[in-house]
Amino acid sequence: MNSAEIRQKFLDFFAQRQHQIVPSAPLVVKDDPTLMFINSGMAPFKDYFLGNKPAPSKRIADTQKCLRVSGKHNDLEEVGYDTYHHTMFEMLGNWSFGDYFKKEALTWSWELLTEVYQLPKDRLYVSVFQGDDSENLPMDQEAYDIWKSMIAEGRILMGNKKDNFWEMGDTGPCGPCSEIHVDLRTEEERAQVDGKTLVNADHPQVVEIWNNVFMEFNRLADGSLVKLPAQHVDTGMGFERLCMAIQGKRSNYDTDVFQPLIQFIAKEAGVMYGENEKVDIAIRVMADHIRAIAFAISDGQLPSNNKAGYVIRRILRRAVRYSFTFLDFKKPFLYKLAAMLADQMENVFPELKAQLSFVQRVIEEEENAFLRTLENGLKRLDALEAKFKENNNTIDGKTAFELYDTFGFPLDLTALIAREKGLKVDEAGFGVEMEQQKNRSRNASAQEQSDWVIIQPDVETEFLGYEHDVADSHIVRYRQVKTKNKSEFHIVLDRTPFYAESGGQVGDTGYLISDSEQIEVLDTKKENDLILHITSKLPQNIEATFRSEVDFERRNLIRKNHSATHLLHAALRKVLGEHVQQKGSLVNEKVLRFDFSHFSKVTDEQLREVETIVNERVRQAIPLEEQRNVPIAQAKEMGAMALFGEKYGEFVRVIAFDRDHSVELCGGTHVYNTGEIGYFKILSESSVAAGVRRIEATTAGSAEEYMQQQLNELNAVREVLGTHSNISGAVQKLQEDNKALQKQLEQFELKQLTSLKESLVQKAQSIDGVNFVAEKVDVSTSDYLKKLAFDMRQALDNLVLVLAAEIDGKPQIAVMLSDNLVADRKLNASQMVRELAKEIKGGGGGQPFYATAGGKDSAGLQAVPGKAAELVKLLMNN
Repeated sequence: MNSAEIRQKFLDFFAQRQHQIVPSAPLVVKDDPTLMFINSGMAPFKDYFLGNKPAPSKRIADTQKCLRVSGKHNDLEEVGYDTYHHTMFEMLGNWSFGDYFKKEALTWSWELLTEVYQLPKDRLYVSVFQGDDSENLPMDQEAYDIWKSMIAEGRILMGNKKDNFWEMGDTGPCGPCSEIHVDLRTEEERAQVDGKTLVNADHPQVVEIWNNVFMEFNRLADGSLVKLPAQHVDTGMGFERLCMAIQGKRSNYDTDVFQPLIQFIAKEAGVMYGENEKVDIAIRVMADHIRAIAFAISDGQLPSNNKAGYVIRRILRRAVRYSFTFLDFKKPFLYKLAAMLADQMENVFPELKAQLSFVQRVIEEEENAFLRTLENGLKRLDALEAKFKENNNTIDGKTAFELYDTFGFPLDLTALIAREKGLKVDEAGFGVEMEQQKNRSRNASAQEQSDWVIIQPDVETEFLGYEHDVADSHIVRYRQVKTKNKSEFHIVLDRTPFYAESGGQVGDTGYLISDSEQIEVLDTKKENDLILHITSKLPQNIEATFRSEVDFERRNLIRKNHSATHLLHAALRKVLGEHVQQKGSLVNEKVLRFDFSHFSKVTDEQLREVETIVNERVRQAIPLEEQRNVPIAQAKEMGAMALFGEKYGEFVRVIAFDRDHSVELCGGTHVYNTGEIGYFKILSESSVAAGVRRIEATTAGSAEEYMQQQLNELNAVREVLGTHSNISGAVQKLQEDNKALQKQLEQFELKQLTSLKESLVQKAQSIDGVNFVAEKVDVSTSDYLKKLAFDMRQALDNLVLVLAAEIDGKPQIAVMLSDNLVADRKLNASQMVRELAKEIKGGGGGQPFYATAGGKDSAGLQAVPGKAAELVKLLMNN
């Protein structure tokens, strides 16, 4: 049975049992501050378990893309080394929201595994929760009795709280669970050791494949457990492990999920998979990591230097590092794997195939960038090699951490390079630096969050903001959140006109006004499906009726900018091509920022054309056409553009400004006709990532202010130039005159430099057979200082030259040596300049024959020539 058939049989099995089959949510989490990525099958359904909103169906089944590389669930360093850990993996799951419970869940899981998939019953073990006295949690007798009716009691194991009480985090839904483990060892291995002793013992051939979690509780911030409003079932079966078991393999990587990728990598590298363990690990890392990288990018997360983007960049760089070190791939290669992966997953995750060229381009550019970084890091190691040899042949922990933090060199790569150079690494010192960084990060992000205080249970917030800026509201729940620098309150209302930050549009601000007080709403955010009104204090009377009042002027500006992004998107597709897709946006009251897929700079002519099209649509005053609760399939038939990486329900909101021009799925606030936008002006166009461009623009009054500023500056230039016509000609003449003067100045300075060189040659002293020159000189640039040093090298043999200069207010030192002094007398310019740099409170380095240093104390330059003479005499005597 191949992997596609295994997946389909799971979905068909539960579809026959009245489960609604839903698509996977995007890997990247948008509205849950507790998660960066979807790390479990239940994460997209958390609100249903908490009772924050009703589930679309009481029974659901799916295969969910998951990523475990950060936070509590972090498998990254195990990936490639063992047989069953992955970064991105599929979690098959069936869900009951207040419907069936333990009997159905366990019976169906046993039926599917043993009758449909025909796994041998004598290779399966199950576990149940044994109870926990510390929290007064009883043993799960019901689950035990259900299992006892199907399998021998000897195959039912008791599990402690660590193994058989599932919690998604420090807070949130949780409950006892019943796991199913499979023993994949050979008959001979099974005869030697009883499989039950290897369950949950990290044995690579005795692994968990299914977990039935019975969601009964909610873990609060104070650590206590409270009963959930209803009992739920949350199951998760690792798809890759299931394939390993059904296909009779001893590793997930030996299944048809990974083998096509693995064999392609091996062929391209000219190696045989299975012959060399280090090479095999590298191939497994690449085959695993390309899945996480490609699907994260297709779900809207580009590699970057912060948050989720940094995680994806780190995974990509880990893959490149292994391919570079063990497979000798010195040019981008990972991007080639994306096409094979897209074909393999097209029927279950079509989003990758739909964006393949974009995903490949981003990966290739990231590979190129990191390969350059690797090269720079290696040069950095080469430059410091002499220093390390002086330090007992050891790369100090601070430098090792700098290589990790700046150049992306993990410790093991630095250690590998060090061994090749006959060096070692201060791993303990590296650990100290790493821990200090983690502490800084923890301190910066530490917050104390109280549990929700529920005023009105089971109340969903009604959003009124599409029609109203004001509404009468009541508080249904609140909590306090404290960080190092501030304390704030999150307030949830029964009815609200406040738009919560989402889809790039910032959250509304305004006021909650009662008969006795006025509370400022500083921001509005979304957490899962809760709308949080953020304030600095709580109302004195929580149960009062409040007038919820949005800052109308601010919202009106936001609406204009948001509607303008829709017009901009359509115009870009018309001018640049249908490949343009939105990749991010920011809409606030001042500007709109629009990121889109495109692989070259947008020309000035194209930008003018885009701007003209948008302003034509503005002048046409096209009315807003808004449709709510449109079935997703119908919306797509209408031509509505869905953004990759966004999670859409069965019913969506469609926004159109002329159906032939702009039709998009959107939850934001908009103008009632395009004429309200007034005027649209592009401010800038730039690159933000590989294959992604950014346009910043503004509308209405802000656009007029910008244009007026430009006119004011133009008029000021006219006044300076003394002309009101042919301004460009006058500027061009000014530039030509300046260039001519600059050339004359350079010629004058070069003559001065020649004169200075001749003067220095005359000042050369003989010290133990070398020509020694040390002077404080007057030069205007670092380039001239370097030129003077090299000119002196040509003029004098056996030269030891030390030049000190103040350039742009900063002290600089240059040391130049003749080659024979480096080779025969073992002099080293880098070592000398570091010693001299102490006089100017600085440091530096370079090559053995030429090195430079900078510093902070220009007054110390006067002492440099004398210090240099002492140093040379000392070196000559030694």
